Amino acid sequence: MPARSRTPYRFGVVTGAAMLLGSLLGPGALALPALAAHAAGPAPLAAWAALLAASVPIALTFATLGARHPGGGGISGFAAHAFGDWAAGPVGWWFYAAVPIGVAAAGIIGARYLAAAAAVDTGWVRILGAAFVVAGLAANVAGLRASGRSQVVSTVLLVALLATTIVTSASRVDAAAFTPFAPRGWTAVGAAAALLFYAFSGWEAATHLSAQFGSGTTVLRATVVALLVVTVLYLGLAVLTIGLDAGQSSVPLLTFLRGTFGPAGTVLTAGAAVALTFGAINGYLASGIQLGAALGRARTVPLLSTPVGPDAGWSGRSVLTLTCSCALVVAATALAGLQLDTLVRATSALLGAVTLAGTLAGARLLTGGARVGALLASVLVALVLVSCGWMLLLPVALAAGAALYGRRVAAVERARASRSPRAPERHGRARRVAARGDDAGHPIGQSDRGPEPDRVERM
Repeated sequence: MPARSRTPYRFGVVTGAAMLLGSLLGPGALALPALAAHAAGPAPLAAWAALLAASVPIALTFATLGARHPGGGGISGFAAHAFGDWAAGPVGWWFYAAVPIGVAAAGIIGARYLAAAAAVDTGWVRILGAAFVVAGLAANVAGLRASGRSQVVSTVLLVALLATTIVTSASRVDAAAFTPFAPRGWTAVGAAAALLFYAFSGWEAATHLSAQFGSGTTVLRATVVALLVVTVLYLGLAVLTIGLDAGQSSVPLLTFLRGTFGPAGTVLTAGAAVALTFGAINGYLASGIQLGAALGRARTVPLLSTPVGPDAGWSGRSVLTLTCSCALVVAATALAGLQLDTLVRATSALLGAVTLAGTLAGARLLTGGARVGALLASVLVALVLVSCGWMLLLPVALAAGAALYGRRVAAVERARASRSPRAPERHGRARRVAARGDDAGHPIGQSDRGPEPDRVERM
C-alpha cells in the first residue's frame, strides 16, 4: 500500500498572528512598563505610542520581505543578499552577543516575580535568575523544545491573562497620576524609547515564518492582527502602571492581579511568570545555539573548542561558547552590580542594530511603496538607536570585531590556497556558505531568532 503524502501545514491568519505575538510578548512585557515609568514618569506613554506607530512600517517591511522572498534566510541572509556576503557577519555577531545579555535580563525578571510571590528576601533574585539561565541551557543540551502548537497555546493564554489584567484593573486608574506628565523633561522620552525597544524587536519573525504561511497575503494579515493586539496590550499595561502608581514596583503585574483576585492573583502571576520566563530563555538559547553553529561553520564567528577537540560538532562548540558567555554576564550582574535597566538597554542596542540591518536590506531589495516603508522604518529605528547613547558602542565594537575576524579568516584561506591546488574551490565555498547557509543547506539567517516556527520565542 503506497504511503500517503502529508500536506505541509500552513498557518492561517489567527495561528500566524499567535506565532508573531510569541516572538514579541515575553518577560519584558512584565517589567518594561514599570522600568520606563520609574525612569521618566508618565512621559513614556509618548514613547510607547511612538514605538507602536514605528512598528507599523517595521512590521510591514519584514512581512513584505517574508512574503516576496520566502525562505530568504532571515536578516543575515537578506543583509548578505542586499549588500554582499560581508554584511552577514556583523548581523550574526550582534544577535549572538545579545543572547547571553537578554537571557540574563529575562532571568532577573522572572526571578523578581518568583521571589515576590514566595515572599523571600530580594537577595534570592540573583540566585533564582541564574537558576533560570542554567535550566534553559540544560534544556537545550537535553534537546528539549517547545512545539509550535504549545507555543500558540501559551501565547493565547498570555494574551488572555494580560487582557484580563487590563480590563479588571482599569476602573482603579487614578487620572491624577498622569500629572505632571514629564517630570524629568522631554529628553527622558528618548531614553525611555531606547529602553522600550526591547519589547519591539521581534517583528523579523515574519521573515523566518514566511514559508509556513499559505500566501503572502496571509503573512500581511497576520502581521496586522498582531499589531492591533500588541497595541492594545502594551498601551493598556503602560496606562495601568502609571495610573495605579506601580512604577516603583519591580513586579507590577503581581500588584495588579493581587488587587483584583487577592491571594489567587499571586499564584496565577507567579506561575505565568515562571512559564513565560523559562519558555523565552529556552527558545532564545536554542536560536542562539543554532546561529552560532552556522556562523562558526562558515568561519564568521570564533567559537570555543569543546574538550573533544577542535573538530567537535559545531553545535557543541556553540553551546560551550554561549554557556561561558552567559556565565560571564550572570557573574557581572552579581559582582559588578549591573542592573536590569542596563541589561535591557544593552540588548535593545544590539537588537536595534539587527533590526536596522533588516530594514535597510528591505529598502534595497523591495520596490515601490514597500521600499518607501522600509526607508521610513530605517529612519525610525535609527532614531531609536541614537537614543541608546553610549550603548551604541556595543554594536559598533562588534561590527569592527566581525570585520577584523573576517579579514583574518580571508588571509588564512589565501595562505592555504597558495599551498594547495584544490583549496581555492573548497575555501571559496566556505565563504559563500556564510551568506547562504550551512553545509546541510540551512540558511544562517534562519537562526537569527529561531529557524522554525516552534523556536520563535521572545525575551
